[in-house]
Amino acid sequence: MFDFDATLPLVAIQFLLLVVVLNAVFFKPLSKVLSDRQDYVSSNNTEARERQDKAKRLAQDYSEKLSSSRRQSQTIITDAQTAAQKQSSAQVAEAQRKLQEQATSIQLELEQQKQAAFSALEKEVDTLSQQLLKKLLGPELAR
Repeated sequence: MFDFDATLPLVAIQFLLLVVVLNAVFFKPLSKVLSDRQDYVSSNNTEARERQDKAKRLAQDYSEKLSSSRRQSQTIITDAQTAAQKQSSAQVAEAQRKLQEQATSIQLELEQQKQAAFSALEKEVDTLSQQLLKKLLGPELAR
């Protein structure tokens, strides 16, 4: 079946030579390309994960800053509303006080005018009474 003559070592040498040539021409460049591709994919995956982690951290930081800013703005709004309420209350109280003062002043002025009018009327009544007495009783009896 098998002949172990001189062709066997020649076929073995040809086979080894073919393996060396194929290895040099085909397998090494192909394995280098596959290795480079694997390194490229691996580095891109690593870089993508790092970018994703960085994006998550940034999103979390921005979210925290946003919530902090919202709390601060709410505090500022509340403080401003409180200050505005106090100021409006103070202004209303001041306006009421001024109105009360004006009302009191007007009431006093009206009272003074009333007293002046009564005094003037009293004098006129006296004058008219004297004139009536003079007309009714005569000038000598009216004194």
